Amino acid sequence: MKENYRDFPPLIDPITKENLNYISSENKEYMQSSDGSKFEILNSIPRILYEDFDYTDAFGIQWNKWRRTQLDSFTGTNITRKRLTRCLGDKICENLNDTSKETHVLEVGCGAGRFTEVLLEYSVKLVSSDLSSAVDANVINCPISPKHQVVQADVNKSPFGPNYDLVICLGVIQHTPNSEDTIKALYDSVKPGGSLVIDHYTHDLKRFTKLILLFRPIIKRLPAKQRMKFCESMVTIFLPIHKAIKDIPFAQMIFSRISPITSYFHAYPELSDELQREWAILDTHDGLTDWNKRLRTPSSIRKTLEKLGATDIEVWKGGNGVEARCKKPII
Repeated sequence: MKENYRDFPPLIDPITKENLNYISSENKEYMQSSDGSKFEILNSIPRILYEDFDYTDAFGIQWNKWRRTQLDSFTGTNITRKRLTRCLGDKICENLNDTSKETHVLEVGCGAGRFTEVLLEYSVKLVSSDLSSAVDANVINCPISPKHQVVQADVNKSPFGPNYDLVICLGVIQHTPNSEDTIKALYDSVKPGGSLVIDHYTHDLKRFTKLILLFRPIIKRLPAKQRMKFCESMVTIFLPIHKAIKDIPFAQMIFSRISPITSYFHAYPELSDELQREWAILDTHDGLTDWNKRLRTPSSIRKTLEKLGATDIEVWKGGNGVEARCKKPII
């Protein structure tokens, strides 16, 4: 295990910003700072955690339950690959394919590994990070190796210094306590000359017409089993209706505005009925139990990146809302 840490940029103490050292003592492994603070390594994953309250517990539950559901290797599709390569853009993808150099990539909010498995196909040294227990699903799907390290950590108490050629964070920022603070924390981990790739929810009609969202403050506070049972029940009731009208665009558009569930018959018709149900349960659970749900416009994302001093900023509407990439200038 110790050898693995020599292959990647050093982890740092989020408070002191000093490098953490690998310690093995009494059959236990730790990352330790100079002031004596210890962070356990469990299941080969450093757990750089501070607070007991975890607003990401619902995500950990869903990704461990459906750890393979959104993997391209499991669905037999290229849904995830298309989304990832669109966000990266041709130039970054070309750089990641360059075998003549070692590219260090930090993936924040890795979940069960839907993007991880695609990133690992490139010529990279990849660090995958998540605040939730989804990291345990990630190491099953994408085992730790000389080119892959997994760390459980809070992006806003980051153990990652400015050492990465690429920092990528998809499907995450809108769920954190403060979007701008999170974007800054991500940008801080980019090395000069490196790139940041992010996305974020934006304002759209469906976020204001789903009546079930009025009950979200109650649903997200239910015990985990009750939350899951509620979402599964809603999918059982409403998914057959989505399927029945999937070839009637106008009906699908109207019904999706009021339906309490998320359906992908229209977006991903290549998914089997079984996967349609799994994706519906997963993303309905995601949408009703996430603790935070922030919205930002393309212009506000651009302003945040400009304020940080980023260059080559590209922002566009796409995917789940807004997608963006930029570079950190070489000083």
